[in-house]
Amino acid sequence: MPREIIRTDQAPQTPPSYSQAVRAAGLVFVAGQGPFDPATGDVPGETIQEQTRQCLRNVSAILAAAGSSLEKVVSATFILAEEADFAGMNEEWVRWFPVEPPARQGAKLPIRPKGMKVSIAVIAEA
Repeated sequence: MPREIIRTDQAPQTPPSYSQAVRAAGLVFVAGQGPFDPATGDVPGETIQEQTRQCLRNVSAILAAAGSSLEKVVSATFILAEEADFAGMNEEWVRWFPVEPPARQGAKLPIRPKGMKVSIAVIAEA
């Protein structure tokens, strides 16, 4: 299976240095998605729950463009600006993955784009 770059206008556009996602080897690798509204580029909401929700909307749109879905996510990485936001992020996370959640790991955000509290990347079955 050849490598395919995935792009959609339903998620924030990426700089030329990386892709929204790449489909290869039967998987879809979605780059870290911040909580940016694809229409405005703004960060909607101030709470970690609102921002987690927007990240997952963006991830979902990219997966759909690749012919996949959140139900096919096998691994996820979340990056938080503040460790104190973990409980709130997790509260929203379980709404999107209520059963058979993907494997998951977390880290601390090394940079602080204006207003951004979280970024989420996933790997899903194609």
